[in-house]
Amino acid sequence: MKVDIWSDVRCPFCYIGKRKFEMALEQFHHKDQVEIEWHSFELDPDAETKPEMNSYDYLAQKKGQTREWAVQMHEHITGVAAEVGLGFNFDHAIVANSFNAHRLIQLAKFNGLDNEVEEQLFIAHFTNGQNIDDHAVLMEVGVKAGLQKTAIEEMLNSFEFSNEVRADEHIAQQIGISGVPFFVFDQKLAVSGAQAPETFLGAMEQAWGK
Repeated sequence: MKVDIWSDVRCPFCYIGKRKFEMALEQFHHKDQVEIEWHSFELDPDAETKPEMNSYDYLAQKKGQTREWAVQMHEHITGVAAEVGLGFNFDHAIVANSFNAHRLIQLAKFNGLDNEVEEQLFIAHFTNGQNIDDHAVLMEVGVKAGLQKTAIEEMLNSFEFSNEVRADEHIAQQIGISGVPFFVFDQKLAVSGAQAPETFLGAMEQAWGK
């Protein structure tokens, strides 16, 4: 069975959804026959990388809310993440455009390592407070996930894999994806959002039986 996942590494619920899906996959009787492919989706393609700006202030400005509101929102998300064993550190989160990170994911997909790179990018952004638009950080993430350093360097110093990012986003637009995470099971049914593991398990069982 094929599972296609559209995601943005700047999206906290995408990381939470990833973990909940993995919890469901562990319970799925045919888990060894499941192929996962990650697809690019930019929630904010026009976002500027601003290492000096706190994520609380960024969200407050973007939504026209107070900083206190933004802090409360992040605290709620941190609590939800903790329920599935994830440690979010928004105090040190860096506002960064995710396009280059998506190019790295596409390079990883070409090498069968997209799941590993996706995980390492989430850790870099949400846990370690690293700039996922910084070439040195992307190099570190890619190597840690198993990619060759020279391949990452070539990608970062070119426009390589830009078309693949845009192709994923075009498909998302065609099938009506407006938010992520978005899971498609064997091209038969879809689940939107960071749903409960039971929901993902039910979707896999239903898609397998069709």
